[in-house]
Amino acid sequence: MPVAVLTTGGTIASGRSCDGRISPLARGAISHLIGPDVLVRDVMAIDSSTMSLQRMTSLRNAVTEVLDDPDTDAVVILHGTDTLEETAMFLDLFHDDPRPVVVTGAQRPADHPDPDGPHNISFAIQAARSADSREQGVLIAFGGQLLAARGARKAHTTQLDAYRQYAPAAQRPAALPWHPTIGQQRVDIVALYPGADRTHIDASVSAGARGIILDAMGSGNANPNILGAVSDCILRGVAVVVTSRVPDGVVEPVYGGSGGGHDLIAAGAIASPWLRAAQARIQLAALLACGAERDQMVDAFAEARDPVAPR
Repeated sequence: MPVAVLTTGGTIASGRSCDGRISPLARGAISHLIGPDVLVRDVMAIDSSTMSLQRMTSLRNAVTEVLDDPDTDAVVILHGTDTLEETAMFLDLFHDDPRPVVVTGAQRPADHPDPDGPHNISFAIQAARSADSREQGVLIAFGGQLLAARGARKAHTTQLDAYRQYAPAAQRPAALPWHPTIGQQRVDIVALYPGADRTHIDASVSAGARGIILDAMGSGNANPNILGAVSDCILRGVAVVVTSRVPDGVVEPVYGGSGGGHDLIAAGAIASPWLRAAQARIQLAALLACGAERDQMVDAFAEARDPVAPR
């Protein structure tokens, strides 16, 4: 069963220098870990902290290209863990093929005495070859866990099973139509805190942001200063999505009177009940690129339901 493996760099393809610095190895440096009967293609060799919407677009194009071959049964992507959840979400939003795409990486560099990369690669290829993975969209295979891309987040900086899934969809939403302008969509994340003012929101709008993700307090709450900035954003056609800095639980816009979640939604913001800031940003950029109206955005963010507790 032919599987294509696309490499992008990351810790899984990195080594530690004599001064302790971890950096990407040369392309092809870990091909021997992947095994036979697998097509390996080096797409990029980067630290995933330098990933961008433009680079995600290049990776999506590479996935599409290998899936254009009817003999390809699945795709495995090797990726750094810093932004793996965003790239997996990006790919899943547009993936309209029944064949699996499985993303994996590593917590330890390739030259570690006990690296986790080889096991994760083997596990990802096994998952990609499984008939159970078909029609499931993009999956994350990591530390012995197989997770849906949407609602998955890196929950630990060093544990080998670093990812948790807090918001699986009851039914995977239909793929969005591809639009190459997604790489041009500026969507900024603004973290809220006690006493936050509108400075960062105004700066984002001035810089050309078409969307703002508010990483709000509690169940999606802010203050009167932020409420005023959100109202101005809506008047200027800038989409605002409200999520929470709290790791678990639903974002419920029920508090009002002083810039709470109810006030933000009444001003025109959109609640993200389950997706947190990192993946909410990717989804909003995709929706903006597709020309979605506000009602369509509301529906898209409401589609992640029936969460399960972290394992």
